[in-house]
Amino acid sequence: MTIRSQRRDVLKGALALAGAAAINLPFRAPAARAAAFAVPTVDKLSIRVILDSSHDIFLTPNKFKDVVVERAPRFNDYRRALHNQWGLSLLLESALAAEQRTVLLDFGYTPDALLNNIEMLGIDVKKIDALVSSHGHYDHFGGLSAFLQKYRSVMPADLSFYSGGEHAFCPRHQRAGAPDKFSEWGAIDRRELAAHKVKVVLAETPTVVGHAFTTGPIKSSTFEKVFPNTMVEYSMKDGLGCDINKLGAADKAGKILPDEHDHEHATCFNVRGKGLVVTTSCGHRGIINAVKQAQEITGIKKLHAVIGGFHLGPAPADYASKTVAELKALEPDVVVPMHCSGLPFIKAVQEQMPDKLLLSTTGNKVTFGA
Repeated sequence: MTIRSQRRDVLKGALALAGAAAINLPFRAPAARAAAFAVPTVDKLSIRVILDSSHDIFLTPNKFKDVVVERAPRFNDYRRALHNQWGLSLLLESALAAEQRTVLLDFGYTPDALLNNIEMLGIDVKKIDALVSSHGHYDHFGGLSAFLQKYRSVMPADLSFYSGGEHAFCPRHQRAGAPDKFSEWGAIDRRELAAHKVKVVLAETPTVVGHAFTTGPIKSSTFEKVFPNTMVEYSMKDGLGCDINKLGAADKAGKILPDEHDHEHATCFNVRGKGLVVTTSCGHRGIINAVKQAQEITGIKKLHAVIGGFHLGPAPADYASKTVAELKALEPDVVVPMHCSGLPFIKAVQEQMPDKLLLSTTGNKVTFGA
């Protein structure tokens, strides 16, 4: 499928295109970039919240400034309900003139919740062009295996799975009481992806995915820090885990260390006449870091929206307040907190820029550039 001439002209001279016309053959930007990373400009972007932590049928409005908000539909069978849980899954649908693209970003915590909500919301999985994993936490990939088992046969043959790097496949652990005690928390299974004929793409540099682009692993460029959370094990056992040689981490072999989320990336769009929409998913590396990286690699300064998890639930109130102050300085039009963003963050937004806050729950659909 060819990319429209408008997009091709933008890419010419800034990129070595080499096959980027196919959604599952991404362009990889060079490590040192002399020019901005050119990205598609979409006319419209809709984000359907397949799975988040809560569902509220009373949230209003139906339109927020020029952003259209569709609440989850009412269902004919009153005995069924959308499932909510600690996790996230988003369907990203974009349009560039007549060209449509659909990306599934993250896969929730449990198969039951993800599959239930896909069915109830009427998601047409045949339209999904690509899968993107924001990072290697189970609450963002727990439903992946069951999703592929049920739907892979009706999806495109050349389906790709985009990860921010090899580090995403390392096994994760949670602390279990004593400092040296841990409990397993799973790992993305590359063997299952191969069995379902899904190509793994390590998007270790900014990468075009259809109409979207990923930032590449988010670097630390501000005051933001990674709050203590999971531990990561540098190991590969029977094909499950991460390749320590690819990571250049032979000295860490077999060790369980604090997780710095070196592979976490953001999924973004450039909406015509609006600016960047930055989806952070979980935001361990910092929402400001993510936005500034998206701005830096594209040269696009206008920030239209930030949406997703911002991982400020465990943050002290003063830290959340400082983060919101820095975000306010970036002048977003809309702020849509989800998942792990936390009450301190929401409270700070309500205090510092209440006219920017858009609350969203499971089942909602938020459309930019409508």
